[in-house]
Amino acid sequence: MGSCFSAESRSPLPGSPLSPHLANMKKRNSRKRLGSRGSSFEYRKDEALHRIPGRFFLNGSTDVASLFTQQGKKGTNQDAMIVWENFGSRTDTVFCGIFDGHGPYGHLVAKRVRDHLPLKLSAHWEANVSSEDVFRDFGLGSMTSEDMSLLSVDKESRPSIDFLESEKHPDIFETLKESFLKAFKAMDRELRVHPSIDSFCSGTTAVTLVKQGPYLVIGNLGDSRAVLGTRDKNNMLTAVQLTVDLKPNLPAEAERIRRCKGRVFALHDEPEVTRVWLPNNDSPGLAMARAFGDFCLKDFGLISVPEITYRHLTENDEFVVLATDGIWDVLSNEEAVEIIASAPARSSAARALVEVAIRAWRYKYPTSKVDDCAVVCLFLDSNSNHLLTASNGKTEVQPTSKDQLDNDIEENNNLDVLTPLNQSGTTRTEEETSLEGNEDPSKLEDMNSDIEINWSALEGVSRVNTLVNLPRFIPEKEEKAGK
Repeated sequence: MGSCFSAESRSPLPGSPLSPHLANMKKRNSRKRLGSRGSSFEYRKDEALHRIPGRFFLNGSTDVASLFTQQGKKGTNQDAMIVWENFGSRTDTVFCGIFDGHGPYGHLVAKRVRDHLPLKLSAHWEANVSSEDVFRDFGLGSMTSEDMSLLSVDKESRPSIDFLESEKHPDIFETLKESFLKAFKAMDRELRVHPSIDSFCSGTTAVTLVKQGPYLVIGNLGDSRAVLGTRDKNNMLTAVQLTVDLKPNLPAEAERIRRCKGRVFALHDEPEVTRVWLPNNDSPGLAMARAFGDFCLKDFGLISVPEITYRHLTENDEFVVLATDGIWDVLSNEEAVEIIASAPARSSAARALVEVAIRAWRYKYPTSKVDDCAVVCLFLDSNSNHLLTASNGKTEVQPTSKDQLDNDIEENNNLDVLTPLNQSGTTRTEEETSLEGNEDPSKLEDMNSDIEINWSALEGVSRVNTLVNLPRFIPEKEEKAGK
């Protein structure tokens, strides 16, 4: 999603930090073959996971949420999303997540995190709740050294934001905070050693939330965003940003990266986009300060520690929008909230926002490639009358076809190709920077004719990373390369 850039076309220099890892990845990938026992096991496990009741990851809607994603013009859709009702077997709990992949295999990383991060979070949450009961009786003496190391996370590397600082945190926040930290750490560790997904130069953002009753806890990694739609004292719908875009232009993030010998600067032709670079190599140029994967930068300041936020919901809070930067690059928080509230039905709210964003891309940046877009809208009050402009009609859930499941799972088992670092970034060519406005209009996606927008409201909205084109995984090319 326009997050990596490589100014060099040559291979990594001998002795650079890239070489050992690439060699190890090549050995691991050479041992992994499609059709092996491990691949079959992964396939069956993921297929069963996708059929869990209450778990949604395709375009559609439920009684409390609306989901929609659309591929942009950069290649494979690298965005992923999920809504999991009755999360952790708790009837009043919902898990939502948005994941924005980047790099050659960002789509695989994003889907892997989408599928496995919730499982890890649920497991750690259950373990933390159980261990709290044990601590009351036996103290910390019963913990293993590994458990203690997971709990003793450096304070500096686990910041949290409390939107209601004067309010004492409930127990659920402290428990979920520990669970989020452990789950994110375990997820990144799994990606590092995964035998068939090369995350050395690929990664993903993650904005995840757990809602239980009136409590909302968010774990954020990267530059996707969560925004709350709420009523003010005048009953006007307003937007409240719940997360911070964790980019290297933030002083605290840049300071940490520089302390770890990473470099932080913007290129001359895109001064508005600050990027992270290796100490002695002009790559990969990552446009975020935290991410899953991207292990080429993990020794130089990039971290996978989430920023944890908490909010106590009130009756004025109506919905939360989670979206990738394909939305926020062209629409403001206020515009997104207004579009959601103006949707003809809750079931179509996420789709309405994506379609307006795509129109905004074509209007604002006709020479740029439209980015992938993904939206999850979680409605906080199940009574649709509370949202004045929302329909009271029955919501629909898109059925999960076997072909869709097979295609989604097969991508995770069909990767045996190693990509060197010089391919993980963006190298601009005359062909890539040619006007996209010359496309045949008949080939453009059908847009919802009922959705109107005042385009003048978009003037002045800053665009981030839209001129950077990432190499994407194209199965046809990989098959030819293997022959």
